[in-house]
Amino acid sequence: MKNQIKVLRKAKGYRQEDLAAAVGVSRQTIIAIENDKYNPTLELAMRLARYLGTTVEELFQLED
Repeated sequence: MKNQIKVLRKAKGYRQEDLAAAVGVSRQTIIAIENDKYNPTLELAMRLARYLGTTVEELFQLED
């Protein structure tokens, strides 16, 4: 699953640490998600989308 987290995070001027603290995970988790190594739970995906001001559907895209 691809995502736009890094793009949106940088556009808003947030560091990985800032985003991690805001959604209640470690910086390593944010790194893994940004690098497509970890798919977050639905709850975490919703928290990320809310914090980044977008929808889950716009934040994450399924690969064919």
